[in-house]
Amino acid sequence: MTPALRGRLARVRRRVEAVHEEWFAARWRQALRREDRRRADAFRAVLLRSLGVDDPASYETLDLVPYLVADLHEWHRRTGRERFGDTGVCC
Repeated sequence: MTPALRGRLARVRRRVEAVHEEWFAARWRQALRREDRRRADAFRAVLLRSLGVDDPASYETLDLVPYLVADLHEWHRRTGRERFGDTGVCC
């Protein structure tokens, strides 16, 4: 194989790679990155949980408990239940 032919084949290969990148990879790049971040976050959560570190979101959700209890109260009234849950939980 001559050096000129090798250079020409290298240029053709680069063009094919550019077309492939444009048509296939670029279209899905954002979705692939989002999926990669989701998997990395899930892995970190599992790793932290296995090491005994509490989930940081659990502290944030404590602020929502009063609102959730109010919604639960409305829900069980709509379903026709007079009382719901243990004593002191809802009604």
